[in-house]
Amino acid sequence: MIDAALARRVRLVALDVDGVLTDGGIYLGAVEGRPLEFKRYDIQDGLGIHLLRKAGLRVAIVTGRVSESVRLRAAELEIEDLAQVVDAYKLPAFSAILDRHGMASADVAFVGDDFPDLAVMRTVGLPVATGNAAAEVKAEAALVLQRSGGHGAVREFAELLLRARGEWDALWQAYVHERSAREAVR
Repeated sequence: MIDAALARRVRLVALDVDGVLTDGGIYLGAVEGRPLEFKRYDIQDGLGIHLLRKAGLRVAIVTGRVSESVRLRAAELEIEDLAQVVDAYKLPAFSAILDRHGMASADVAFVGDDFPDLAVMRTVGLPVATGNAAAEVKAEAALVLQRSGGHGAVREFAELLLRARGEWDALWQAYVHERSAREAVR
């Protein structure tokens, strides 16, 4: 459960990737000597991110690996704030996002799952852990989700946050209405 006042304070939702937006698995291979990397993303998480954005919240991705897959997913979800950092030094990249938007870390929710996320989680107003997070990460989170990364954890968080803000019902109903209008059907 998220306190309504804290939920209304959140202006930015920042997300880790591996273990949060994905199940943490990485598929590596090569075609004609060219390395390829694939990740599995949950479609319901994408809709949760869409609804967060519709509510006027910024969404950022802060990951400790560099991946073309992540760049493509961020573009698909229209996430402008993407920080892919080498060797999981996330805090400087996260701080740069805050500086760019003139935000305080107290106005941020961050969803993480493992040790590289703790530096950021310790600075934000609403640190969140996925259901599959390391025990040490869960211990430092203000909210521990039921769902695991890559299996609807981000959607679960989006719904909890938007419900606490009193916006969930209007947002999902507007989404369905937009897609149900007769003139939209072709």
